[in-house]
Amino acid sequence: MRLRRGGIALEVERSHLAATIPDVSDKVLLFVHGLCMNDLQWSRGGRHRGTNLAHELGWTPVHLHYNTGLHVSTNGRALAGLLEKVVSEWPVPVRELAIIGHGCGGLLARSAHFYGTSAGHRWPKGLRYLVFLGTPHHGSALERAGNYATLLLRSTPYSLPFARIARIRSAGITDLRYGNLVDEDWEGIDRFQHSADRRLPLPLPGGVRCFAIAASKGGLAGGFGARWAGTRNQRARSYSPHLTNG
Repeated sequence: MRLRRGGIALEVERSHLAATIPDVSDKVLLFVHGLCMNDLQWSRGGRHRGTNLAHELGWTPVHLHYNTGLHVSTNGRALAGLLEKVVSEWPVPVRELAIIGHGCGGLLARSAHFYGTSAGHRWPKGLRYLVFLGTPHHGSALERAGNYATLLLRSTPYSLPFARIARIRSAGITDLRYGNLVDEDWEGIDRFQHSADRRLPLPLPGGVRCFAIAASKGGLAGGFGARWAGTRNQRARSYSPHLTNG
C-alpha cells in the first residue's frame, strides 16, 4: 500500500512531499480505487475530473494504490496507519481531509476510520467528507450468487474441478458478499461456505459528511439489470438517509 501521484509512488516524508507536490495545501483529498483496479483508472479521455475539481477548490489530491485481494479490514488497518503518517509528515498542518472511495474503496475508507479511531489516531478528527461511488455497503448480489454457484459445483464429482477454480476468489472479493469491514466479520468461518450476514454493526462516522453516489445499468428501476449488474448497493433507498446526516 502506498500513495501515488501520476502513477509515481510518494515517499511519505516531509521534505520529499514538499519537493514533489507543488503548491501543497492544508486540505488533502484521497482517491481510493475499487476492486481489481488501480490509481491510474480515475481518468477518462485523458481527463481526471476529480483532480481538476480538487485544484479548483484548493485541495491537494493524492491517490491510494493497494492490493484489493486482501481482506478489507487488513487494508483498513494499513490505511489508518498510513494516513496517520501522512498527517504527521505533510509539509503544512492538515486542516481538512476528504476521501473518495470507488466500490470496495468506500468500504476500505470506513474500515480505516474505525481502526484509526480505535487506535487513537489524529487523522479521523480532521476527516470532513466521505464520498462513496457505487459502494456496496450491504454487499454485492453477484458475490452472493457466486457463493451459491460454488456450493452447487461441489455437489457432484464431475463439477468439482470447477468448484476448486471458484475457490481461488480473493479475500477482498468474498468480503464483498455482505460488505465486511472489520476482522470479526470474517474471522473463524470458511469464506467459501454459505453463511448468514454476521457483520458487527458499524455506523457511519459521526461528524463526517457522507455522500453516496450510485447508478444502474438497468432500463427500469428494480429490473433485472438494476438488481444484478455490477456492484450493487442493494438498500440504497433505505441507506441513503443515514449517509446525508452529518
